[in-house]
Amino acid sequence: MKPMIREYSNDEKLMQDVKSLKDSGIHPTDIYILSHDDDRTKRIANNVDANTIGFSEQDFTNIISNIFSKQGDELRTKLEEMGFSESEAEEYEEDMDEGKVLLILTDQEKASGILD
Repeated sequence: MKPMIREYSNDEKLMQDVKSLKDSGIHPTDIYILSHDDDRTKRIANNVDANTIGFSEQDFTNIISNIFSKQGDELRTKLEEMGFSESEAEEYEEDMDEGKVLLILTDQEKASGILD
């Protein structure tokens, strides 16, 4: 099942929503933050105890190929590895180009209804 994804321009709103998810029983290992700015991604994830999509979620061959690709390619690859289509990944990556931060929930069933 494909993860649920939400886009945010406001980091505070994103962090409030992550807190709501966790308060509703969503496990932190099911919550991921992704943006074009690694420092911003880490700061938000650390503030709300969420995950970033890093090397631990990728196999070794992808790590090697990602090291040599530009950041946009890497972000699209990460999204595709999480289950999004190539065109969806391109669309989300363009949104991140515009400064959006993505909240990705791997447990979509539990999450539905909480952020609606």
